Amino acid sequence: MSDTSSSHGYETGRLNLPFVGISTFGKRPYVADWSRIEADVAVLGAPFDFGTQFRAGARFGPRAVREASTLFSFGHAGAYDHEDDCTYLGGDVRIVDIGDADIVHTDTAKSHANIRAGVQAILDAGAFPVVIGGDHSVNIPCIEAFEGRGDIHVLQIDAHLDFVDERHGVRTGHGSPLRRAAEKPYVTGLTQVGIRNVSSTAKDGYDAARAMGSDILSVRQMRALGPQGVIDRIPEGARVYVTLDIDGFCPSIAPGTGTPSHGGFLYYEVLEMLQALARRHEVVGIDLVEVAPDYDQTGSTAILAAQVLLNFLGFVFHARGQK
Repeated sequence: MSDTSSSHGYETGRLNLPFVGISTFGKRPYVADWSRIEADVAVLGAPFDFGTQFRAGARFGPRAVREASTLFSFGHAGAYDHEDDCTYLGGDVRIVDIGDADIVHTDTAKSHANIRAGVQAILDAGAFPVVIGGDHSVNIPCIEAFEGRGDIHVLQIDAHLDFVDERHGVRTGHGSPLRRAAEKPYVTGLTQVGIRNVSSTAKDGYDAARAMGSDILSVRQMRALGPQGVIDRIPEGARVYVTLDIDGFCPSIAPGTGTPSHGGFLYYEVLEMLQALARRHEVVGIDLVEVAPDYDQTGSTAILAAQVLLNFLGFVFHARGQK
């Protein structure tokens, strides 16, 4: 942080400390007009949590993750990783924050439609979508936005299978998104990693998931395979969309979520899977969901989410530059 060489712009630009200014994601430019997105990456907030079955609060996830992301906004010329001997997210990667989808309280259909419109606008602009939830039901409109844009494979990192078909007429809650994804003709398969303990999905849901092409791995199974071994199971050549539920991590490091489940991943396990994915596959987007900041007064859950997203973006665009 003490480097003041001209390549970083510290001498000629503002210092722009993390606690200064407006909390856009990574302190990147805000674009209010969704018809004028000119960027490589566009970040959309989806502050919707009406799909929860236990503790609400993920509606404040986008705001918390944005604020946490300012901690990583020092790099005027990217972020240098000494282990990889690589500078990630340099000035050649244009990232913008397009704000939040409009949420209509108690109206899931309208709220989801507005989220879908945001993701479609990002894809229409040729940018990489990053959606910050919100509960996991926001994945449903994210996947819908990819209709007509080619086949995708979904990598889910999560404690729960989220493969409920219908409960009391509800088909779009946060326990159903991967079932809705599997029904799409352009979703060619699912890799569901981190699934553990007592799940929100009954056995018939697991049977249906496997019948519909899902590869289900627990935390312990992932550890036996290793991060690269997990990614190697995804069909070669697949275009991959990532949905990352923060409760995939152990609540010892990510307590700020509505449905915590002990025995989850630690930071580097997820990071190494994401890095292996970026190296092996074309990645087409990500949503990170279920950060409910009021359950974590330390703020570490939101910091973890921001750190994972920024590192993952670094991996994706570095890999694109190598191909």
